[in-house]
Amino acid sequence: MSGRIKLFAMDLEGVLIPEVWIAFAEKTAIPELRLTTRDIADYDQLMKYRLDILKKNSLRLADIQAVIEEMEPLPGALEFLAWLKEQCQYGILSDTFYEFAAPFMRKLGNPLLLCNSLEVDESGNISDYKMRLNDGKRHAVLAFKQLNFDVLSMGDSFNDTTMLLESEYGILFRPSDSVREQFPQLPVAYEYEEVKKGK
Repeated sequence: MSGRIKLFAMDLEGVLIPEVWIAFAEKTAIPELRLTTRDIADYDQLMKYRLDILKKNSLRLADIQAVIEEMEPLPGALEFLAWLKEQCQYGILSDTFYEFAAPFMRKLGNPLLLCNSLEVDESGNISDYKMRLNDGKRHAVLAFKQLNFDVLSMGDSFNDTTMLLESEYGILFRPSDSVREQFPQLPVAYEYEEVKKGK
């Protein structure tokens, strides 16, 4: 790789923290909410499906935030970020929402986060969501490269693959079998130690 400054871009859920929707599905005993971008590649289809379930079950943003407050980073994530900080600059590119992510950012040391936002009505119901930019993760990598960064990236789901493929080096971290099988050209790591060693 060239002598340019390196930047490590990561997904959030499934990489540094547990999947929010899976945790919420377990809390509410609604198994349909367990579906993530590992299962459904079309993010708009997935979010409309989720919002419909929330509406049918009278679940509000505050209900999800209460579960999030109890969640902790994945084992080893904080140690990995401490190690990474000594190696290069890093940021998080996620399809989560600022309304979800604030507690996690405090626990992770407030790194740069680029994600999306929710539309919430006066009763606290999530009425819709707004993408910062379609295919925003790939566009962020392109922008970093235009700023003369060499970008390394890591993600676990279908919605990370354009980011990983656009980067100088992209890693699938603990992907589902379907993601791994559809993108055999991407290296796979299952533990942070493997990422550290460049495996």
